[in-house]
Amino acid sequence: MTKESSKAPPLYPKTHLLAASGIAALLSLALLVFPSSDVEAKKTTLSLELESPAEQLTQDQDAAEAVQATNEPAASPFAQIENSAEEPQETAQAAPAPAPVIEEKKSPNHREVIVSKGDTLSTLFEKVGLPAASVHEVLASDKQAKQFSQLKHGQKLEFELNPNGQLTNLHSKVSDVESITLTKNDKGYAFNRITAKPTVRSAYVHGVINSSLSQSAARAGLSHSLTMDMASVFGYDVDFAQDIRQGDEFDVIYEQKVVNGKAVGNGPILSARFTNRGKTYTAVRYTNKQGNSSYYTADGNSMRKAFIRTPVDFARISSKFSMGRKHPILNKIRAHKGVDYAAPRGTPIKAAGDGKVLLAGRRGGYGNTVIIQHGNTYRTLYGHMQGFAKGVQTGSSVKQGQVIGYIGTTGLSTGPHLHYEFQVNGVHVDPLGQKVAMADPISKAERARFLAQSQPLMARMDQEKSTQLASSKR
Repeated sequence: MTKESSKAPPLYPKTHLLAASGIAALLSLALLVFPSSDVEAKKTTLSLELESPAEQLTQDQDAAEAVQATNEPAASPFAQIENSAEEPQETAQAAPAPAPVIEEKKSPNHREVIVSKGDTLSTLFEKVGLPAASVHEVLASDKQAKQFSQLKHGQKLEFELNPNGQLTNLHSKVSDVESITLTKNDKGYAFNRITAKPTVRSAYVHGVINSSLSQSAARAGLSHSLTMDMASVFGYDVDFAQDIRQGDEFDVIYEQKVVNGKAVGNGPILSARFTNRGKTYTAVRYTNKQGNSSYYTADGNSMRKAFIRTPVDFARISSKFSMGRKHPILNKIRAHKGVDYAAPRGTPIKAAGDGKVLLAGRRGGYGNTVIIQHGNTYRTLYGHMQGFAKGVQTGSSVKQGQVIGYIGTTGLSTGPHLHYEFQVNGVHVDPLGQKVAMADPISKAERARFLAQSQPLMARMDQEKSTQLASSKR
């Protein structure tokens, strides 16, 4: 055998090896560019403009690894398309899947406890290994430190201890916008309160009344306090005790206070629309150049009138004005010169208009009664009260909408209700049929400024309503 023939030939020619390497690389590239169906579905929704094929390949590989690791479905394509249309550059940067979230490790001397039923500050200190003497030291350090003893179920307390096991910091979040802290110093503990400043944005709700206003408003996402505010705004035109009908609608834009993306409170109603029995009423909140805020119709007329329609919110009319009603207790025909509003005991009663209190006390069969004189022409009476609101007394002045007392059953009464009378020049009239004059409209000097605010608000309510109704039909 020659020297050349003794050398074993290679298993594969060099050209074959190069070809095989090329095929393997192509297969790997194909797997990266065309990954699983989930990744492909997610990727096709993005509108990206990458600088080079290498950058495209890197982002595809990151996305494939992220999906494989989390096993989560692809995000909604509609949200991504919408974002990429509005901000293509930001979308291109945000396209790669986010890295796994790594939870921040707490200090070895960090302790957290959640307040349970029956817990006290002493029991919580004991749970983290602090002696009872520490509780006294903390509470005696500052007058405001006693707030740490006002515990609520579910509240979290965070403790920081030094290597010797002594308390160096105590922290607790008492609300969505407020937290309190005690920090150890040379003199003891320093108390600090941190209050987050909410971001104010506007929010919109639309509702249709199927049963009661309160239930329909709650279903639409309107809070109880804002529902009461809406009733107050439209209370001059709509009698919420007897005028509400199934199918009535409302739209409201209001201020919403937000901290870290979470709604923590509400501000005033900015604009609203209420359709009652086919007739639509509008309201816009406007603050004039002097800083005074009031509600006006969309075209600038005042929502405020001389008297509100109903002195009790959401009450039921149990007896109307009549000159020949049979008295339920005296059992004889006797004129009923007012309107009775049945409501639960303790329900607030509001003054129908500005005026002076002629009487706040007992008056025969009326029981606890308030009589208010409104200028020279009008007088209102409120009977059978459980009691009077603070500050309401004979000779005092009251404002329209001010709470003057509470529903009761004093005097000749068969159940808790308000007996409400309305007099014009000393003559009893039916308050449900009494026409009242409107207050002054927007001044000419501020009309242009008002319309510049009211028109966009009205347009937004139309747009929001259309969008909401369209999405509900899908």
